[in-house]
Amino acid sequence: MAQANDPMPNINITAPTKARFILVLWLCGLSSILYLDRICMSQAVVPIQKELNLTNTEISYVMMAFSLAYGLFEVPTGRLGDRLGSRLVLTRIVIWWSAFTAFTGACTGFWSLLSVRFLFGIGEAGAFPNAARVISRWFPITERGRVQGIMLASAQFGAVAAPIAAASLIESIRWQYTFAVFGALGILWALGFWYWFRDNPAQHPAVNSLELKKIQSDSVLQPFTHSPIPWRSVLTNRGILVLSLIMILGAFYTYFFYSWFPKYLSSARGLDNITTGKLSSMVLAGSAIGMLFGGWLADKIPSWFSNSVDARRYLGISCYLVAAICLYTGIRCDNPWALASLWGASFCAMHVTLPNWWSVAIPQSGAHVGALFGLMNGMGTVGAIASQWFVGFYSDYRSQRGFSGREQWDPLFDVYSVCLVLGAVAWWAYRFQPLEDNTPQEPSTNRF
Repeated sequence: MAQANDPMPNINITAPTKARFILVLWLCGLSSILYLDRICMSQAVVPIQKELNLTNTEISYVMMAFSLAYGLFEVPTGRLGDRLGSRLVLTRIVIWWSAFTAFTGACTGFWSLLSVRFLFGIGEAGAFPNAARVISRWFPITERGRVQGIMLASAQFGAVAAPIAAASLIESIRWQYTFAVFGALGILWALGFWYWFRDNPAQHPAVNSLELKKIQSDSVLQPFTHSPIPWRSVLTNRGILVLSLIMILGAFYTYFFYSWFPKYLSSARGLDNITTGKLSSMVLAGSAIGMLFGGWLADKIPSWFSNSVDARRYLGISCYLVAAICLYTGIRCDNPWALASLWGASFCAMHVTLPNWWSVAIPQSGAHVGALFGLMNGMGTVGAIASQWFVGFYSDYRSQRGFSGREQWDPLFDVYSVCLVLGAVAWWAYRFQPLEDNTPQEPSTNRF
């Protein structure tokens, strides 16, 4: 019989508890709300432009403000998680970004919109690096691929929901109040996460000794890291440099869909706001499918191949080339539903690689998971900013030259197709190179 002072009187010590699976739900909620709040902006571009009288180029600067802030604060916020723990940092992150999601609806002009979206970007920075640190502390290596795939797929489910939900709410309550509704969801998540989560699974009241043994069965529990980051080693490490390049190229491609796709469907294809929302969600659903399949593959690859790093490289090469072919073919379709189908397949293929990217990025980071994962993930900002600026500048440039409709927009997708081919080349170039550091490392084998 449990004693009165037993800290876990209701936990069956003959079987492992399942607290880490509850944590998966929290991580899924985090990523879903993150992308819901990020992607809803793209659906609001047309009404915001009309009401605030903004050009495509000005809208591109607004989008770039978010991406710039996200990139600048990714490493510092990831490092903060290494030092203080992800419980505190993730709670702060979500409350911050949710507040500025709501404040977006209060903007009355270009400069206020630019400032709020910059502050929104500061808020979202560090979410995934701290989630990566949570995964590294709460899950054995053999389970991380599925967790990463499910969490990243949930991000895409948030992205899928955003266009339809935002389009419907904008039609019903206008874009200003739509941002307030989305912001409230994050506040609720943050309060619940702070109450439930603990940085060390050994300190969680719902984790018994058997589950803790399972969690720590094949990995080193990384302590809060106060030692300096070995920047000389980081900046000359082939693995870190190539993974950063892959993220740049991937972000350049994906941020067209996260930022400009509804605008393209409206301006080039002449579709209404509700239809653009449906087609945007259709394409983004491809990424969710890719994430789930990629997460499943991420866990299977170590048992199928003796050299799992090479297997992930070849997977990346193949998927990026398939994505390029589907994108190139889709833009030549006159039917917008055929276009969305092919681009959904392109998005699916490319996103199969992302859980596998996580599977090499976490051990590649060594003990500095928050900071160095943040560095590599944050480098995607370079691609995101370039993509957001390129579309706004190019579409206005073509308009000034007298082009309209598809002639104004379609040529830019040849650039995106080339970008995907370069992504395949980058995956070919990747090699795992252990980080030269004196702090504890993940096992440096080919198991991951």
